[in-house]
This record gives sequence, C-alpha cells and structure tokens, in this order.
Amino acid sequence: MHPAYSVILFTTASGAGYGLLALLGLGAALDVEFPQTYWFPLVALGLALGLITVGLLSSTFHLGHPERAWRAFSQWRSSWLSREGVAAVATYIPAGLFGLMWLGDWDGTMTWQSLGVLSAIGAAVTVWCTGMIYGSLTTIRQWNHPLVTPVYMVLAVSTGASLFCPLMAAFGAVQPWHIVMAAGAMGGAILMKCVYWWSIDREPRVLTIEAATGLGRRGVVRQLEAPHTQENFVQREMGYSIGRKHAKKLRAVCLVGGFGLATSLQALALLAQGPLQTGLLAASIAPAAVGVIVERWLFFAQAQHVVTLFYGKHFA
Repeated sequence: MHPAYSVILFTTASGAGYGLLALLGLGAALDVEFPQTYWFPLVALGLALGLITVGLLSSTFHLGHPERAWRAFSQWRSSWLSREGVAAVATYIPAGLFGLMWLGDWDGTMTWQSLGVLSAIGAAVTVWCTGMIYGSLTTIRQWNHPLVTPVYMVLAVSTGASLFCPLMAAFGAVQPWHIVMAAGAMGGAILMKCVYWWSIDREPRVLTIEAATGLGRRGVVRQLEAPHTQENFVQREMGYSIGRKHAKKLRAVCLVGGFGLATSLQALALLAQGPLQTGLLAASIAPAAVGVIVERWLFFAQAQHVVTLFYGKHFA
C-alpha cells in the first residue's frame, strides 16, 4: 500500500495525543499527584488535544473530497472508520469538561475524576477503532492480524507516556514509577512489533495467482499482458512495494534507533535527578517519534493488497 503521509501523521500524532489524554484521565481517577499549578493542565491537556486535533484534521487530506468527510459518521453500524469518527468527536465532550474543571479549579472531585475516566475510555475506544479499520481487512494479510490493533494501543500508551514523563519532570513532579511505566510500555511495543514482524514474514502466502485461477496444480501462473496500458489509481495506491533488505534496515532503525534509544534514555533518567533527568526524558521524545513514524510507514509500505494479483504481482 502507498504510505500516505497524511494518514501516517494522523495515526502517530493522534495516537500520542490519545495516549497522553488517557494517562491524564486515569491519573486523576487514581489520585496521582499532579503539579499544583494552573500551567500544568493548560500545557498537558493543550498538547494532548492539540495532537489529537491535528491528527484528525490531517486524516481528511488523503480523501478525494475532504468536504464530504462528515458523511462517514452515518455508517457507524458497519464501518470501523465511522465508529472511529464518532468516538473521536464524542471524546471531546468529557475531555473538554475535564479540562475546564481542572483549569477552573471547580469543586467536585468525584465529577472531575469521573470525567477523567470517561476521557480515558473515549481515547482507548478511538484508538481501538483506528486499529480495527486495518485489522478487519481480510484483503490484506499483513493487516488482518491479531496483533495489529493491540500494537496501535500499546504505541499510543508508549508515545503518550513519553510526553507525560518530561511534562511531569518539567514541573518537578515526576516519580520513578512514571518513568518505569513509560519504559515498560516502550519495551512492550518493541516486543509486540518483533512478534508481529516475525509472524507476517513466516505466514504462508495463500492468496496467489495460482489459487485465484485454480491453475496452481499446473505450475507457476503468469500474465501474458497487463490489463491496462498505463498505471492506474489502484496500482498507485495499492501496488506500492518495498524490498526486503530495505525493510530490514528500516525495522532496525525503528527498533534500535527509535524505540530502543528512547527506552535507554528513559532508563538513564531513572538514575539521574534534577535538570539532567528532565533533559534525558525530553530527549527520549525524538527517538520515540522517529520509531513510531518509521513503524507506521512500514505498516503501510509492507501491506500487500490482494487486488494487485490482477495486475500480475506475485507476493513475496
């Protein structure tokens, strides 16, 4: 599949935003000691909702007619894309009220905590729906995999935690368990991606030209002529491919230079204090971002749609 940069921005930015929002909401419900200053909720919630909004808006850039995006909301009974849109918009309501109560220092701790829980649930449901958009497609074997949606969830938590910890450190309220949580989530993402890549590399290729034509018993089937005289939209969008060597290099960048480096910096931050600790946590944001962007680019680039068999492509 062609890796659309607007969709990559959407899934990475909104994932981090939803992860941060969920951590803030659950933190409120669990009585986590947040900094007692007006600026912390303003910066933290502003960053979370800003990333979510930028991500959601960028997703419309890939549409042929962005002005018709509102029509997607009507198909929530059958479409995961529509469910994602409904969940995303619905999450703004508790998240907005949660932020207003926090910023306004209104009375009603139980109400504020309840809104935090609802915000976290809305964030989780939205990210789950995003993962299911791809995980439910049986026409792409690399996406129709049981780990696709859980990986989306874990990456949202890990990137959100990578933002949560430096924010807490900047306001002098970070605790060791915050850093352990962030490093653990990133470690979980590394493990799940390794298992996922190992699995898709070894799955049998059952969707083949031979199977489609029923001529497999006679040997290898190949096309004599292309169905079109020039490349069309389907070939451009769904016929993208990436070499195995290139993919392996990018996987290494993702795991080592991205997630691995971020986890190492977070682990070092456990041993540091003061400005050095804050600096290490802040520095972990960049490799975490690189890791998730490369991971998402590969997620699309390595996806092989069954329709490309019609154009004579043999799946590797």
